[in-house]
Amino acid sequence: MTPHSTDSASDTGETGSTSQDEHGSQGGHGHKGHRITVEQGTAHVRVVRDGRLLAESRQPLLLHETGLPVRYYLPPEDVRTELLTASDTTTHCPFKGDASYWSVPGKADLVWAYPEPISQVAAIKDHFCFYDTELVEDE
Repeated sequence: MTPHSTDSASDTGETGSTSQDEHGSQGGHGHKGHRITVEQGTAHVRVVRDGRLLAESRQPLLLHETGLPVRYYLPPEDVRTELLTASDTTTHCPFKGDASYWSVPGKADLVWAYPEPISQVAAIKDHFCFYDTELVEDE
């Protein structure tokens, strides 16, 4: 298997199986200076790719991680999983666990999830996270 090759993987703090993450070899939950929190959000978010709605939710989990942008983890019932194709890519984050990836035509590894996250972030189990999630201004 080859490591995840996009720049976005380092943005999520994750690495392929043969490379090191941005935190170097000293990873681990609770590492000095590193913090992750997960909270229930109420924002209206959606993911659109090439004009096709892939996900829309009003109940995202917001994951805040030191040095990284806020990530929206969407419940599976709010994701059009029939439009996603499972990828062979997996990555490991010492703070969240092992991630699995899915692709859409024209964009490999667009979305990831943690089937068995570490206990400190158990809430994100099986929730989907996309690289580009749009906040919707409700009127």
